[in-house]
Amino acid sequence: MTRLATGFERADDSTGLLLWQATNRWQSAQRATLKPFELTHVQFVLLASLTWLAADNMVTQRALADHAAMDPMMTSQVLRALEARGFVRRLPHPDDRRAMLVEVTDAGTSLVNRAIGAVERCDADFFGPLGELRRGFHAALSQLASSPPAPA
Repeated sequence: MTRLATGFERADDSTGLLLWQATNRWQSAQRATLKPFELTHVQFVLLASLTWLAADNMVTQRALADHAAMDPMMTSQVLRALEARGFVRRLPHPDDRRAMLVEVTDAGTSLVNRAIGAVERCDADFFGPLGELRRGFHAALSQLASSPPAPA
């Protein structure tokens, strides 16, 4: 019988596998939550991030991608879909011909503000079983999210 050449005695000992499983379950819950709003999870993340960032100033497409930790090309594709639905506008940057500015429309703001409550309730339900461990889990995720990417 061929065995996987792993250092783990059990598959559940792998932090990466557990993160994968938890992430898939969380994303599934978020997809179901966002379905009535006709938004994908990626669309919601970009729309919410843009609305958050735009409160302070104009937002470049690159800054939005960086904030969401998303690939710039995927960000561009998703923004095109949101723009076609009237939720965002993309404008040429006045000082940099290579850059695009992105702004949320009134319709986009209305939609994301309706969806955010449902998304936050979904998070509360999903992460609720952690109880007092939630604060530490959040801190650990924050540390991982702000770490530089691992070398390829």
